[in-house]
Formats: sequence, structure tokens, C-alpha cells
Amino acid sequence: MKTIGFIGVGKMASAIITGLDKSNVRVLISGRDLRKTKDQADNLGVFASHSHGELVEQSDLIVMAVKPQILPDIMEEISPLFTKDKTLISIAAGFDLEALSDMSKTYDFPIIRVMPNINAQIQKSTSAIVRNEYVSSDIYQLTQEIFSSIGTVHEVAEKDFSTFTAIAGSSPAYIYMFVDALSRAGVLHGIPKDQATKIVAETVAASAQMILESGEGPWTLVDKVSSPGGTTVAGVVSLEQNHFVATVIDAITATIEKENTLN
Repeated sequence: MKTIGFIGVGKMASAIITGLDKSNVRVLISGRDLRKTKDQADNLGVFASHSHGELVEQSDLIVMAVKPQILPDIMEEISPLFTKDKTLISIAAGFDLEALSDMSKTYDFPIIRVMPNINAQIQKSTSAIVRNEYVSSDIYQLTQEIFSSIGTVHEVAEKDFSTFTAIAGSSPAYIYMFVDALSRAGVLHGIPKDQATKIVAETVAASAQMILESGEGPWTLVDKVSSPGGTTVAGVVSLEQNHFVATVIDAITATIEKENTLN
């Protein structure tokens, strides 16, 4: 049985742990506040480590689930305890495999980079994964299984991680904005906000599912909904006149540029 240690137990780590089949793995967690960490361990049905160092010593896989701003300091603290029979898994944005390898201070150290998104909280994450050449096939498969427990996993070339972060990691925020905008339009025209939000969220979820299940491209589906001279095409033309597509692309580009400044 492998032992998986999570350094940092925020919403993302908690979601991953909740989705795990704990009958096949032993799970440890460590955080800044031992009392809080013990409470979290009790709630999640896992074990609390007294320190990050203790967790590293006892774990086969070490998941770095901390904010990017503090990751270098924690890596400085724990890197002397790394051995080649362990594997580092980072879910922190902004640090590529090379940077993580440099911080590990361990030659040939197995490292996997994973980028889940907020939908992990409902076991619907869309995650990207990439590994360095020192990760064994068995460990890589186990890691894919771990993250498959909270959604779907896509193997993505590391050069495309910034783009993935924008279109899958950050885009839920933009989708929430779109849902809210549609809901407010409903309010403007007489539907109560709670009801409008529910209607729009259901419609957005079903429309996304239609893309996945129909095999048709989004614009083909736009055409199917847009009758000649009808109400939908009038709205589509208005969106185009107000640079809807270009605005979305600009937002993604801005996200990628910010991500690249963190690398």
C-alpha cells in the first residue's frame, strides 16, 4: 500500500482526498497549524503528520498543495529529505518541471505536475498532467487514477500548461461571470434572481453536455439554434457587434501572460 502525503490541506487538497479510494492508499496531511490539521484529518478520515518533514519521510508520493507564493520556502525546508524512491506531485500554478527539479536539489528526482480546477470540489475537475522522465509507469498510472477520482485527466505537453490553466483552470471564473450576466438580464426583464440563476446554470450545463455528447462543434450548434430572421440570431449578431469572441480571447491571453510571469 502506497502512502500519499498532502502538504497543504485547502479546498483543492480536501477535494482530492475526499474523492480518493482510501482502501488502497494511506493518506497523510500536514499544515501550518497542527491542531487545525488534526481536525481536518479527523474530518477527512486520514492521518495528520506533526510536520512537513515527518510527512515527507513517511510518504511515497508527496503532493504539494500549497499556494505558489509559499512553495519555494517549503521546498527549501523539505528537499533535504527527498530520496529517489519518492515522487513529488505539484498542483501549484507557475512552477514547471525544471523549476521544481531545481528546488528539489535531488538529481533524477521523479516529479509530476498536475493542474486541477475548482470543479474538483464536486468531483468534476478537468485536470492536466505531465511528468518528467524519472517517473515510473506504475507511479504515473497511480497518479492518473488519483486525479481521475475527482474528474477527467488530460495528458498535456508542458509547453501548453499555461494555456490549459487559462482555458480550464481560470475559465470557471469567466463562466460564472457569464452565468451571472445572463441571470441579471433575466432580473432586468422580470425574473427573480435566484430563479434566473438556476435557469441559466441548468442551461449552460446542458449546453456543455450537448457539445460533449453530440460530437458537433459549438458553432454548428449555434447555427442549429439560430432560425433565419429569428430571436437567437439577433442576439448572436449583437454579441458579435460587441466583440464577444475577441473579448473572451483577450481574457484568455491576459491569463496566459500572467501565468508566464509566474514561471
